[in-house]
Amino acid sequence: MRIEEELKLDFSDVLIRPKRSTLTSRSEVDLEREYVFYHSGLHYRGIPIIAANMDTVGTMEMARALARHGVSAALHKHYKDADLAAFFKARGRSKAGEGGSVVFYSMGITEADYRKFRRVEAATGDLIQYVCVDVANGYTKSFVSFLQKLRKNYPKITIMAGNVVTGEMTEELILDGADIVKVGIGPGSVCTTRKMTGVGYPQLSAIIECADAAHGLGGLICADGGCTSAGDLAKAFGGGADFVMLGGMLAGHDECMGEVVDGDGGRKVRFYGMSSRTAMEKYSGGVSDYRASEGKEVLLDYRGPIEVTVREILGGVRSACTYVGARRLKELSKRTTFVRVARQLNEVFGQS
Repeated sequence: MRIEEELKLDFSDVLIRPKRSTLTSRSEVDLEREYVFYHSGLHYRGIPIIAANMDTVGTMEMARALARHGVSAALHKHYKDADLAAFFKARGRSKAGEGGSVVFYSMGITEADYRKFRRVEAATGDLIQYVCVDVANGYTKSFVSFLQKLRKNYPKITIMAGNVVTGEMTEELILDGADIVKVGIGPGSVCTTRKMTGVGYPQLSAIIECADAAHGLGGLICADGGCTSAGDLAKAFGGGADFVMLGGMLAGHDECMGEVVDGDGGRKVRFYGMSSRTAMEKYSGGVSDYRASEGKEVLLDYRGPIEVTVREILGGVRSACTYVGARRLKELSKRTTFVRVARQLNEVFGQS
């Protein structure tokens, strides 16, 4: 047993301190980033925000809507082969400067997942350029072995892989083939991993530590989970995140697949974690005897089309940049100073 005494921080523990700025308008802020991925060599230029690969968020409709804003999406892995092939064929090849958005094909690490990817990839030629290898626990040997196999067989594909929360594992995944490491265990709004297992890591500290590790090797990270407002995105980017993945902030819209229900207080939309009982009953026939649900289902207010929400998110991040004088999103981490804020006493001492 070992106890780490060093302070670890979440988004709610800090604010960004303002600085003198020569910017006169939010419109002067450029939110696009440009990257050349370490392993694939592909060039990327766009707004580095990604819709999460949850079946209620990472939809084809969401990908099309976000593309109009230069924002990307990770499709959920439960689409049928034919539907995925048709989508990528219709979309064509994503190139830098052409819309700015990319779409990730998402997959797990089972042999069935790999066979499905091979079928879809063969049906689309070289149109799938971005893959998200997604597991809850990125520390297993089987995950690393799968990543190595995928990189060996598909050297030109950009791979995002996770999830992890520590610098040493970030380094290992980059050396084993990941271009982008997905960072976050337990911070999502419908994730109960921390409650059910006691495992996790404060998200802002995870971002800072993993970004430092990744950038030292030429890799990138994607902050996954914990953002509940545009200010949280600004903190994530300020902490060194290269991409930010959003789930709950994009849920409840027309472009999502969540079931719409009418109840007291108006129209609601079902939103649930992909390790929840709801998701496992939908895709796996229920929760297996040897495991527990690590997600929950909630009802969100119906929010209409995604357009207004996307503009609010992008506007909030632009505004954060103006407060610290960052003309480009790339400059935000260099100009960010975090100020710790005091939590309420009942949070500090665990009182109800």
